[in-house]
Amino acid sequence: MKKIIAVDGPAGAGKSTVSKICAARLGYTYIDTGAMYRAVALNNLELGIGNEELTEDFIKNIEIKLDEAARVFLNGREVTKEIRTPEVSRGASDVAKLGFVRKKLTELQREMARQGKVIMDGRDIGTQVLPNADLKIFLTATVEERARRRFEELKAKNFPADFAQIKKEIALRDKQDSEREIAPLAQAEDAILLDSTDLTIEQVAEKILELAK
Repeated sequence: MKKIIAVDGPAGAGKSTVSKICAARLGYTYIDTGAMYRAVALNNLELGIGNEELTEDFIKNIEIKLDEAARVFLNGREVTKEIRTPEVSRGASDVAKLGFVRKKLTELQREMARQGKVIMDGRDIGTQVLPNADLKIFLTATVEERARRRFEELKAKNFPADFAQIKKEIALRDKQDSEREIAPLAQAEDAILLDSTDLTIEQVAEKILELAK
């Protein structure tokens, strides 16, 4: 059984949902690294701080924790729902460009993974955070399909949702994540490509579980 599993891929590919399912069935801990960047972005938005005002000392004082139920806590306050808005998504992509932010969060992520039996998802897990992971998956889907999924997700949570705008934002985020200088989104050489466009969440989970075993 693979003890450390890395799942990378672009926004809206289904990484979080599938990783949660696989972690539950394997009895592993699920670590959502994207939620950690979202928490930083939410903190900045709430304080009215832009990237140009963000400093390394400021980041050191932010406390971000994930529990076994995949709930996210920012400075002791649960923000699991608040970090899923489109505005926070845009902010997360912006703060992810900053080297000192990535350094702090990467250290936290590696510390979480040391226990083993973890599934960690994000943009640079297999290439940067856990390059020695036992199994690496690169999960993707078309922009159209990813936009549809995000649209349905937002509607289900009663958030305002505009399909055309979501599609535009996902395409932009793909470009930003892939072209950033620090830890860009990329498929690791030893990662297995899994296109989920025409697959259900259950089918994707089954494929990953087969690979894990």
